Amino acid sequence: MSTSGKIAVAGVAAAIVLFWAVGFWAGLLVLIGVPVAAYLLLDSSQRRRLRGMSRKQIGR
Repeated sequence: MSTSGKIAVAGVAAAIVLFWAVGFWAGLLVLIGVPVAAYLLLDSSQRRRLRGMSRKQIGR
């Protein structure tokens, strides 16, 4: 299994556990809010580098 596949499986497992532990809406808020907050905490040059990496991987 590829690395991105393992990350996807781990994300689904974490979502199921989170939804069970705190409820659907709170779990959804955490699953969406944490990556958004992490992105917003990046410096502008780090955001630009991250966008460039994503574009390179799409073009492969």
